[in-house]
Amino acid sequence: MEHYFTNNENLKSNLHDIKFSFNAYNFTFKSDNGVFSKNKVDYASLFLVNTFLKMNNRDINSILDIGCGYGFIGITLSKILNIHVDMFDINKRAVHLAEMNIKENGVDATAGVSNIYESVTNKYDLIITNPPIRAGKEVLREFLKGGLAKLNKDGELWFVISKDKGAKSIKEELDNVCTTNLIAKSKGFWVISLKK
Repeated sequence: MEHYFTNNENLKSNLHDIKFSFNAYNFTFKSDNGVFSKNKVDYASLFLVNTFLKMNNRDINSILDIGCGYGFIGITLSKILNIHVDMFDINKRAVHLAEMNIKENGVDATAGVSNIYESVTNKYDLIITNPPIRAGKEVLREFLKGGLAKLNKDGELWFVISKDKGAKSIKEELDNVCTTNLIAKSKGFWVISLKK
């Protein structure tokens, strides 16, 4: 079975638009087969963005959207906060879509291919992610624990995870390596922030 975190060069393309309004902002996202939540904006990603915009009280000068898919999280934050966002994903088709969506929505962002943090050279005030749970616990750990090394002093990593997919156990595991904060819960999803 193909997953959105793998590259399948032979997968048939079905390019289409997802129209989305958020507060006073209108977005158009180009999507395709072989990417995460290809037909609509994913609820968990929307909950993550919404929660961050409501609850964050820090000055943010640099953002990394890791596992960006077609770019919903990074592009939305870039437009609303008027800030540059770096976006990376292992899926080449997703990155191509993200590049198209950066232009389509007129935001200051870049997208690149990276196996988690492999190609990430900078450090950030905020790393934000809806990590690919289906890729397994080891990949999830690398998304979260690996991100701590990519944070600036006082930087934070925010992520969303389903309660049914191990939110409690991963939070307990992370409690041993960093400061964790359960920010919000909705429809079985938890938004958690991590700080070194």
